[in-house]
Amino acid sequence: MKTTVLEKFLKYIQVDTMSKPEQETIPSTEKQKNLARILADELKAIGASDVRADEHAYVYGTIPATTDKKVPVLGLIAHMDTSPAYSGENVNPRFVKNYDGKTIIMNEKTGLSMGPEQYPDLLNYVGQDLITTDGTTLLGADDKAGIAEIMALAQYLLEHPEIPHGTVKIGFTPDEEVGRGPDLFDIKGFGADVAYTVDGGALGELEYENFNAASCKVMVHGLSIHPGSSKGKMKNAILMAMELHNMLPVFDNPMYTEEYEGFFHLDNISGCVESAVMDYIIRDHDMDKFLDKKAYMERAAQYMNQKYGEGTIELIMKDTYFNMKEIIQEHMYLIDIARSAMEELNIEPVIIPIRGGTDGATLSHKGLPCPNLCTGGHNFHGKFEYISVQSMERTTELLLTIVKKFEEI
Repeated sequence: MKTTVLEKFLKYIQVDTMSKPEQETIPSTEKQKNLARILADELKAIGASDVRADEHAYVYGTIPATTDKKVPVLGLIAHMDTSPAYSGENVNPRFVKNYDGKTIIMNEKTGLSMGPEQYPDLLNYVGQDLITTDGTTLLGADDKAGIAEIMALAQYLLEHPEIPHGTVKIGFTPDEEVGRGPDLFDIKGFGADVAYTVDGGALGELEYENFNAASCKVMVHGLSIHPGSSKGKMKNAILMAMELHNMLPVFDNPMYTEEYEGFFHLDNISGCVESAVMDYIIRDHDMDKFLDKKAYMERAAQYMNQKYGEGTIELIMKDTYFNMKEIIQEHMYLIDIARSAMEELNIEPVIIPIRGGTDGATLSHKGLPCPNLCTGGHNFHGKFEYISVQSMERTTELLLTIVKKFEEI
């Protein structure tokens, strides 16, 4: 499994699967279908059953049970797309063998480097083998590491039918990064009773709480006129956008928050005097605080409309996903099994709230309880993304141990 997971990971990150927000179609980018076809073909080649890749780039497969014992059908899910925040095209991974704890030169031409001064977690990997980017793209460990770990497990189980286990369902989704991964996921056809997403960070992370999330598009309608004759007439949409943004609580900002603290995040802004658009994401673990944040944004818009005229500010606010905690609390044996598997492998369980979301959040609310497991990666969605080869290998062992423990239920 050790060689297999690395080979698969390096293969998958070569396929550009960056998703695109604000698209009506699923997948949001046709290129995600390229990886879907590769994965479906690979599942068929290793002997998985019921393999299909549908027209929306969802991939499904089955590892048949090798025991007559009745156990819950377990699903393992990862997403194929990479974040639109940074390019995932022409990924050129850099290998750091036996990391020495010092600064890593990621790109000799540009001088880009990464060291423990900025990223202290690097010191946890002294003596291990790291894969980084060359600084021109993200790496794609989110979530192609999860895919590689699931696929390595699938191949191992199919090559070792002597291992007793129940039915394992495999699922890969498009468009997780733009919040639409679960939208067309065929839960009934998937056929799992419960599942895990393999979409987390450092080895040992185990998560069953996540943000409640909404997107908010703020459209500002101004009035452009020659600045030489604009007194009492011009309405500068850029300035009004800045004014609205400055009404939001300063410290409810991702750069100042951690753990259970929520935020307003201005993700994109564009415009001119005549019109401006701001794209926000709104997050909070606590539902009441989440609703308060949405109401705050609406009050800010109302104030601006009262000040500058009705219709100056338009909001399009849409809920994206909700905290899975209330669902998983009814199925805590999923957490107990994963924690027990980690302890058996001498992996320290780190049970933390997700400061984001996974496909599992929405799938849980749709009837498929689905907490989240680690992949081993760090610094997702940017050029400083990296992953430990040994963490990928250990995560694959973790998945195998979980599968075995389900047979013991």
